[in-house]
Amino acid sequence: MSTVNPKKEQTFVILKPDAVQRTLVGELISRIERTGLKMTAMKMIIANDDQCWKHYNKDEKWFLEKGQKVLENMEKSGMPIEKEAIEYGRDIIGALVKFMTCGPIVPMIFEGNQAVAIVKKIVGGTEPTTSDVGTIRGDLTLDSYELSNLDSRAVRNLIHCSDSPEEAQREIKLWFNDEEILKYRLVSEQILYDINLDGIKE
Repeated sequence: MSTVNPKKEQTFVILKPDAVQRTLVGELISRIERTGLKMTAMKMIIANDDQCWKHYNKDEKWFLEKGQKVLENMEKSGMPIEKEAIEYGRDIIGALVKFMTCGPIVPMIFEGNQAVAIVKKIVGGTEPTTSDVGTIRGDLTLDSYELSNLDSRAVRNLIHCSDSPEEAQREIKLWFNDEEILKYRLVSEQILYDINLDGIKE
């Protein structure tokens, strides 16, 4: 069981190249900040291949399983098979890495109670066309798995967020050093977390 105070749970977010190119950075940050979560780190960078391969963190078993699914779909569609299954699996992450390194991205850390679950709810499902209305991907994207597969590229869904607190900690260590993560208090934390709300009335 985690010993981290729930108020201090961290999650990791990347605004992807399409978010930057579509000038949605401010809106996406605002959607997350409006929940009351506190941003403790942010920077704009151009990522390198090595960072992204480590970020996606897939092993040979994953490549093989995904590659076999790709082969099955290709066989059903009558498409020519030119590689082993594992290579098609690697191509999935290769496409993501190509996308994530094509231009600036904005990695960030947010902190607060249930930070991981809150951000996942706001972001919505990975597939843009089936993401719920009201989510970032549901409201602001029109890409789809079908189109990205047809074009042999990564789906453009604006934003990455951590799936679990443990995954958030692994990702944070890849993208930020300790000196880049700020510790400070927001005035709004009183209304969010203080038990007795002492000191609000004059």
